[in-house]
Amino acid sequence: QVQLAESGGGLVQPGGSLRLSCAASESTPSTFVMGWWRRISGNKRELVAAREWGGITNYGDAVKGRFTISRDNAKKTVYLQMDSLRFEDTAVYHCATSRSMWDFTRTEFTGWGQGTQVTVSS
Repeated sequence: QVQLAESGGGLVQPGGSLRLSCAASESTPSTFVMGWWRRISGNKRELVAAREWGGITNYGDAVKGRFTISRDNAKKTVYLQMDSLRFEDTAVYHCATSRSMWDFTRTEFTGWGQGTQVTVSS
């Protein structure tokens, strides 16, 4: 199981920005897909964004055009820049890893972080 350490959550006003970070353990294969899911009301999970080591990305429909995922392969760290935040982005954001994008979008994870709370409120 991949160990993941998330940071960067908090409280922000609508229209504001936040940046999340997630560092994977040293033993994590660099080829793993890294990204974010979020838990919203009713404990439902929703895909946020994912990035392959080669640069291919996948975004959930709710965040396209507002969130940007980036990755430092050498540091085994993935970042999520969240702009134009809305009330409905309030959630616990979990970092995750998978062997492929196929697995990632089907919640077949090799690692799952504890989560960081993002609250959008005025």
